[in-house]
Amino acid sequence: MAISPKIKAFINEASWIRRMFEEGEKLRAVYGPDRVYDFTLGNPEVEPPAAFKEALQRLAANPVPGMHRYMSNAGYPETRAAVARYLAAQTGLPVTAEHVVMTCGAGGALNVILKTLLNPGEEVVVIAPYFVEYGFYIENHGGRVVVAESGEDFQLDLASLARAIGPRTRALIINSPNNPTGVVYPAESLRGLDELLAAKEAEFGTAIYVISDEPYAKLVYDGVRVPPVFPLLRHSLIATSHSKDLALAGERIGYAAVNPRIPDAAEIAAGMIFANRTLGFVNAPALMQRLVAGLQGMAVGVESYRERRDILYDHLVSLGFEVVKPAGAFYLFPKSPIPDDVAFARMAAERGLLFVPGSGFGRPGYFRLAYCLPKEAILRSLPVFTALAREVGLVK
Repeated sequence: MAISPKIKAFINEASWIRRMFEEGEKLRAVYGPDRVYDFTLGNPEVEPPAAFKEALQRLAANPVPGMHRYMSNAGYPETRAAVARYLAAQTGLPVTAEHVVMTCGAGGALNVILKTLLNPGEEVVVIAPYFVEYGFYIENHGGRVVVAESGEDFQLDLASLARAIGPRTRALIINSPNNPTGVVYPAESLRGLDELLAAKEAEFGTAIYVISDEPYAKLVYDGVRVPPVFPLLRHSLIATSHSKDLALAGERIGYAAVNPRIPDAAEIAAGMIFANRTLGFVNAPALMQRLVAGLQGMAVGVESYRERRDILYDHLVSLGFEVVKPAGAFYLFPKSPIPDDVAFARMAAERGLLFVPGSGFGRPGYFRLAYCLPKEAILRSLPVFTALAREVGLVK
């Protein structure tokens, strides 16, 4: 066998997101792009803010000597300081540059944090439905995945979390706004989680860290606010990126941040800097670090995403689909009208309608729609959803 059995098994379990995206490539070649409606990949269709383009043009016209060289593995001090000022203003806590490590996107940040925290065989709790790559990231660093369930509304289920947390639990990953559901965890839920973790830490004599995956934190609707985790969760770390809020998914720029309330915050930050180097990231992209330093707190306009959400949500509900209305991100996670979500996804693909079955997120019986594609494509897809709903008996 040319590759390791472990990697072969991972490939066989690999992301439904990519699998369905690749199916879309084949269908577009057969039917043409205008007859394929691809809701599979969370790849922002909107352009970065004008301020990003202006900063890029200024830097290109006035290059800084040495701006393409290596820097500290943690990133440029001025960029880390800019991130820290933003986090301090959001949280009211004394976050400094020493609490921040610039990373290759949120995926890089999650791997750096997990590498720093995990001992072999320790457990990381994830909450279904969850981004499937979490499992691979955890396995990358010798950890074991333990799945807790969310409630029917996809909010935190503290009873399920209590059952999932044990003496070998090292960390818990939360994701709000959530991929794939778009739900936002309110402050009172996070306070309840902190109380649960404090009780479990006392019971087991361990520290349990909460890793907050936040790439969608600025993409929220209807006046909803994403509560900052540092004041609410004592042992928390942030992993995030500018892939979604600044529409820079391909630039792979993000950061990891340590809560200054953690007694060993300096040691954890030092571990993350070391892991950033030894995992092969070395440092976050130099050019992007310079550009995002002045864009902290900025985001693409969410109104266009809200409009797309409402068009698709309202149409699906009118057809009889059961859907929890998302408060953030750019995903819908409706219940499949037939028990087999994979079979339903295949039925849809036959009509040129592509989405990801909920089985790919640890929650069978649902499916995910990424509505970050052009509004015109969403409007053209509505009759196809209607025909699909008629085929499965939702409408006459």
